[in-house]
Amino acid sequence: MLFRKLSAGIILAAMLLLSACAVPNGIMILENLNGTGFTMDLTQFNAETNYELSLTEGDVLQVEVSRDSGKIALTVSGKNGSEPYTGNNLASGIFTITVSETDEYVFRITGKDATGKILVKNLGSGVK
Repeated sequence: MLFRKLSAGIILAAMLLLSACAVPNGIMILENLNGTGFTMDLTQFNAETNYELSLTEGDVLQVEVSRDSGKIALTVSGKNGSEPYTGNNLASGIFTITVSETDEYVFRITGKDATGKILVKNLGSGVK
């Protein structure tokens, strides 16, 4: 009897722990430790949100998109007016963006039932 109660308690604790780790519907943005990029985890995301990143002229960004479902749009624009990237209905894949001026850049992500992940990494300047 004690074994059954203990087993049920362990299973209940494991279920609560796993549900606490799941990404809720929406978006979770995590900046990497050195501030040179970020990850966006999307779960049935239906909205628009922004994330800002300071970049230097010539910086090359590697963008990795993993789309499981829904539609994802991404626009990258500098506060001084440049717009180095606009993409609608992104598919899974990897591409790069080079910025032409030093600026604070806004990454605007829009989702329609979007589930997946976007990883943005600043590779620095001088990358070919």
